[in-house]
Amino acid sequence: MSQHIEHPDYHHKQLTIGLFGFGVVGEGLYQVLKQTPSLKASIKRVCIKNPEKKRNAPAELFTTDRDELLNDEAINVIVEVIDDADAAFYIVKTALLGGKHVVSASKKMIAEHLTELLQLQQQTGQSFLYEASACASIPVIRNLEEYYDNDLLHSIQAIVNGSTNYILTKMFEEKLSYRDALLQAQQLGFAESNPKLDVEGYDAVNKWNNLLAHAYGIVTSPEKILFTGIQSVQAFDAQVAEERHYVIRLVAQAKKLESGKVAAFVLPQFVQASDHLSFVRNEYNGVVIESGFADKQFFYGKGAGSFPTASAVLSDISALRYDYRYEYKKLYHHTPGELTNDYYLKVYLSFENVEEVPKDKFEWIEEWHAREDRKYLVGVLHVQHLIDSDWWKTNGTSLVLLPNAIIESLDLQKLKKKSLELAGLQLHHGFKQW
Repeated sequence: MSQHIEHPDYHHKQLTIGLFGFGVVGEGLYQVLKQTPSLKASIKRVCIKNPEKKRNAPAELFTTDRDELLNDEAINVIVEVIDDADAAFYIVKTALLGGKHVVSASKKMIAEHLTELLQLQQQTGQSFLYEASACASIPVIRNLEEYYDNDLLHSIQAIVNGSTNYILTKMFEEKLSYRDALLQAQQLGFAESNPKLDVEGYDAVNKWNNLLAHAYGIVTSPEKILFTGIQSVQAFDAQVAEERHYVIRLVAQAKKLESGKVAAFVLPQFVQASDHLSFVRNEYNGVVIESGFADKQFFYGKGAGSFPTASAVLSDISALRYDYRYEYKKLYHHTPGELTNDYYLKVYLSFENVEEVPKDKFEWIEEWHAREDRKYLVGVLHVQHLIDSDWWKTNGTSLVLLPNAIIESLDLQKLKKKSLELAGLQLHHGFKQW
């Protein structure tokens, strides 16, 4: 005789949504929800800034009064997809304290207030989900939380900004200049009219800051992570990369070192043609996770756009049917990771004037080349020097990491260094001639 087991019917839980923002993502979510009636989730009210703007939804849906949504007891889920980090934090904090679940896409707001947001989640017991804040359609946060909850995470490398990846792709494949590629990205809507947040690496480091909490239990802030964007990458660098069968990508990385601590940064990097990230083109994102048990896995998907981002918001809304919450397992149930700046990076550096390159700061220099239009070298620098200085991203200087750039201990490189001693003398003699 079979036994009937009662299960909670999560599919009948009604989710009534108050939506903040009706731009590309907000409208995308509105359209997606209309096509998924089985979810039993509906938008009751939408708060907007500009009531005069024409929108593809009934006028009675909209309001400019945020309290209409935050104080409405019938609304049990707040979704915010606005680009004002301060306003977003007020909305999220008020909603959580008011007993509402929250879904957010605001990576900058989360990065700036991560510690307080963690406290609010513990204090209120409400769900605060933000899959859409990193890599849009790729479910990287949920995978780090669930699939890798007890696995030994060795490293994670990712392309997390679609705008910069689009620009770099065009520089390589169509030989466009940085300026022309950026202009094209703006015309297509991949980069903002003021693209500084994208091209100078701020967007990427905000996302990386938040992902570190789920990958390694590290709660930090973006200013403590070494980063830059692609603003200094030259067509010359793309040419050198092509000669060496590399492509250049803006890569966010985190790696557990032999010391047990974690190296984390966001920097342009030469990527080998066989590497998974070399296949990530245009506005797409990609994530490579290497762990002790699962080995290496590759996640790939659109990192920008209306429906890809809305799909991540939809996934979070769907998870609220069974009261899903991030457990931050690496933070609360394991020994949290710790960032370190005590390691070295192997870098390529191109420049116009060698006098602006502090040669004495290099542990050693393996190559140097002087061409008519530009000079470049390959050498090893301590990360703390890069953190403490900015010469490497000023005066037209361009820094790009080599593949497998992290060097944990110079002791492991003694044999290598010894073999370079003679070449080193020649290199320094060559510098004097430049």
